[in-house]
Amino acid sequence: MTPTMPIVVSATSPTSAEAKDVSLRYYEDIVGRYHGRPASCEETLDAQAGYPSDDLVAPLGLLLLARQGATVLGCAGMRVRPGDIGEVTRVFVEPAARGKGVGRLLMKELERKSRELGLDALRLDTRTDLVEARSLYASLGYVEGAPHNTDPYANHWFRKELA
Repeated sequence: MTPTMPIVVSATSPTSAEAKDVSLRYYEDIVGRYHGRPASCEETLDAQAGYPSDDLVAPLGLLLLARQGATVLGCAGMRVRPGDIGEVTRVFVEPAARGKGVGRLLMKELERKSRELGLDALRLDTRTDLVEARSLYASLGYVEGAPHNTDPYANHWFRKELA
């Protein structure tokens, strides 16, 4: 019996091949879930073009990947916003890795890195159909509140104080 390799979470460039690949899978997943069917290539690329990630780099943000060996299991990003707030984005776990704590590991590391940057709070938005995401955020202490943006695909807005 071979021992299971640990899951490692680390920062990466949003322009790396791994980041581009997982970003594409993220958009395939959320677009497909939104429509209730597999997303077309055009729909996926259109969605991705509407939400660029080139600013997910220090000092304005960061992008984390969770890996097990050479396999990317998921990602999470954060943008620094005025008022020492971080805005969480691009939280995604590959379907085969769901239910194994990968999302929790990503979010905990995002919180740790955000504290290192001196941020006071994290906020995020999500959709009603992303039930697992809403459950994860609530379990981590994120509190649902008033909208902080006008994203037409957002239905729920969460915030967590980091102090």
